[in-house]
Amino acid sequence: MSSTLIEKIMARHSKKDRVKPGQIVDIRIDTRAARDFGGANVVKNLEDHGLEVADRERTFFTFDCNPGGSDQKYAANQHLCRQFARRKGIRVYDINQGIGTHLAIDAGMVSPGSTFVSTDSHANIMGAVGAFGQGLGDKDMAAVWAKGSVWFKVPPSIRITLEGKRPPEVTAKDMVLNLLAEFGSSTLLGYAVEFAGPAADQLSLDERITIASMGTEMGALTLLFEPGEKVLRELKGDDKKSIMADPDAHYERTITLNIEGFVPRVSLPGRPHDTLPVQQLEKTRIDSAFIGSCTNGRMEDLRAAAEILRNRKVAPWVVLKIVPATDRIWKQALDEGLIQAFKDAGALVANAGCAGCAAGQVGQNGPGEVTISAGNRNFAGKQGKGKVFLASPQTVTASAVAGYITTHKQIPEQAEEKPPEQKTRPETKTPVKSLRQKSPITARGDTWHIQQDDMDTDMIFHNRYLHITEMKEMGQYALDNLEGYEDFAEKAKPGEIIITGKNFGAGSSRQQAVDCFKALGISCILAESYGAIYERNAINAAFPLLVYQPEMLETIDYKSGDPVEVNFLTGEITNLRNDKKSHVRPFHEVQTEIYQRGGLLYTAE
Repeated sequence: MSSTLIEKIMARHSKKDRVKPGQIVDIRIDTRAARDFGGANVVKNLEDHGLEVADRERTFFTFDCNPGGSDQKYAANQHLCRQFARRKGIRVYDINQGIGTHLAIDAGMVSPGSTFVSTDSHANIMGAVGAFGQGLGDKDMAAVWAKGSVWFKVPPSIRITLEGKRPPEVTAKDMVLNLLAEFGSSTLLGYAVEFAGPAADQLSLDERITIASMGTEMGALTLLFEPGEKVLRELKGDDKKSIMADPDAHYERTITLNIEGFVPRVSLPGRPHDTLPVQQLEKTRIDSAFIGSCTNGRMEDLRAAAEILRNRKVAPWVVLKIVPATDRIWKQALDEGLIQAFKDAGALVANAGCAGCAAGQVGQNGPGEVTISAGNRNFAGKQGKGKVFLASPQTVTASAVAGYITTHKQIPEQAEEKPPEQKTRPETKTPVKSLRQKSPITARGDTWHIQQDDMDTDMIFHNRYLHITEMKEMGQYALDNLEGYEDFAEKAKPGEIIITGKNFGAGSSRQQAVDCFKALGISCILAESYGAIYERNAINAAFPLLVYQPEMLETIDYKSGDPVEVNFLTGEITNLRNDKKSHVRPFHEVQTEIYQRGGLLYTAE
C-alpha cells in the first residue's frame, strides 16, 4: 500500500507495516537532544520520577541558547546538565560547539528517514534531509530519554510542487518568505508538507535547511524534502540512502507553485507570516542588523554576506552582528577569509550559537531600536524590546551597509553620515477582549475570552523566564508579554477557562507556556487550533486543551464572561447562565489516558 514520506518514516519507526493520518502510534526515536534551558527541566523530571536514560549513545545535551554562559541562571542550568551527563555517561555538545540541530546534521547523527527530537521548536529542520524532527517540551523529552520512544499522531500530508526558474535575486530565505505570504501561519497547521518539483530538487542542503527551519513559523508539523544525490553527497555517516514517497501516495492536497513570480521579501515586526516585497519598505531606517540563527547561519549565508561586504563598510550608525551556526562553520569562514571581510567592514562576529533568537547572546535590541534580521522569528519581545524585520542574509547585509532596508542591487555608493528619517507604518493591533473557568472530567467556571490568533509562546511565557524550573513560580508570568494582559496573573482565579483563537501556542517548545496556566489553576483552554508542540506539551502535562468550531462562540457572551461547563470526554459545553449548549472536540483516547493518570510521566494506578 502506498505511503507519503512522513507515513513511511513513522511506519518504519513503529511496529506497524503502514500508518495513516489521525492514527496515534508509538515512534522509536533515533536521536534525542536537550538544550541548555530545557535540559535542566528534563533532568529534574527524570530524577523526580526515578527514571533512567534508556539509550545513552543516542542521547545528548546541546548548549546553544546561551553559548557564553553569560547569565547566572543559564550557567547554573548548564552546570546541572554537565553534572548529570558525567554521572550517566551522556555526551555534551557544550557552549563552544553551536546550534544542536545543525550539529546533528553535520555530525551524521541524523540521516534520511530517521527520527530526531529536541527541546527546540525548530527541530523540524531535519526535514531538510528527509528526516522527521520535532521539538518537545521537557516532560515529553524526559519520557523519550527514559523509554526511547513516544507517541505521535500521524499527520495528514500536503505535497507542494515548486516549478519554474528561480529569479537570480531570490534566495532560499526569500522563497520561504514568499511561501509564508502564500500560506500564512495556519493554513498548513498540523500538516506534514512535502516539497517536490525541479525548483525544489535544485536546492542545496544549506538552502533546504533555511526553508525547513521555518516550518514552525508556517504552522506545519514539518517541511520535508526528498534527499537527492546532490544532498546525499553533503551528508556524513554511512546510512545515506534516499527515501521517497510512493508515486501514488495519497495527499490531502496537492499544490503547484511557479516560483518565477517570487521576489525578495521582508517580514514585518511581530509577525513572520506578514511579509511585503522589499521595495515597499525601502528606505526604512535601521539601527542594527543580524545574520545567523538556525535559519541563516550556514556557510552559503556567510559567503553571500562577505561578498556584499568586501570593499564596503557598515553604515556608521548601524551595528551588524554575525553569528555562525556551528564552530565548524566559524572555522571554515576563518579559513576562507570571511571573518576578515566581516571585521574589515565593521561587523561584530560572535561565537557559534543561536544568538538573539534565544536571548542568550548578541542579537538582542533595545526599546525603539529597529533591527533587520536573518533569523526565523520576530515575535514581540523575542529579540529584545525593539522592532525586528526578517529578511535574507543578502537583504540584511545590504541594509546594514545602506543604513536602511534595501536589496544588494540598490546599495548606495556611500552611506549617508546621518541616519535617514524613519519611515513609520501604522501599527495594527488585534482587538483584545476579556472573559473566564475548573474540574476533573468536567471543567466549570468563568471564562476569559482573549480574541487573538497566532498567540505565540513569547506572549504566553517570555523567554527571559526560561531559567525557572519550579512550576509554582511560573504562574506570575503568564501572559505578561501580551499587550493588554500584563496583569492577567493577578486577576486570574483558579478554575477559570480561557477561550482564544487560532494557532494558540505557536512558536517555542517551552513547557513553561503550559505550566504557567497550571500554576494559576486555570482549568482548561478552548481554541480553534493549537501550535503542534504546544498541544503535545499540554496533553503530556495533563492540562486540558480542546478545539472548538466558531459556531460555539454564538452560545457564549464574551463581553459578560459567561460561566460555562465543559465535558472533556463528550465535548459538550453548556452556558451556565442561559443553558445554551454546543460542542467542542472531545479528548482523543491517548489524551484521556494521559489526563486520567495525571501526566505522561506518571504510572497509571
